[in-house]
Amino acid sequence: MIKSLNINKLSRNVGWREYVVLPDLGIERIKVKIDSGARTSALHAVNIRYEREGTTTWVYFDVHPRQRNTKAVVHCQAPLLEERLVRDSGGKRTLRPVIETTMMLHGELIVLELTLVSRDNMGFRMLVGRQAIRGKFLIDPSRSFLGGTFKKKKLKKIKKKPKLV
Repeated sequence: MIKSLNINKLSRNVGWREYVVLPDLGIERIKVKIDSGARTSALHAVNIRYEREGTTTWVYFDVHPRQRNTKAVVHCQAPLLEERLVRDSGGKRTLRPVIETTMMLHGELIVLELTLVSRDNMGFRMLVGRQAIRGKFLIDPSRSFLGGTFKKKKLKKIKKKPKLV
């Protein structure tokens, strides 16, 4: 039996790329690719390490939220949900840590599973897979940033005071 999907229940459209917030990880904004071909979501993470505290294993990792910028670093931690074999776009299988966190997309908080992997050579620091948006959004592949963009902060130029002689 095929389940019918009531399109009117979907809250809104998303473009093929959007900005999201990961409040639990302290990431104020990160540009993501919405990827219906990916089952789970993936976040660029480096310096991944594990620590056991009581019965919980914690994952500590660093995120460079801006593409081509390794100076901006967010230090993150989350309980390890599991480790999972994931097949990348090239068909290679790797064992990745999986965490559960919240993502804000278009003002909606979504709980999602994220695999942690180095995405240095990829075009986006994060992929949002189909599990995260299923039943919530429709993807419009011809559009981008339907949730809006973040304006770059301009640094104010400081006027130099004339030297007193």
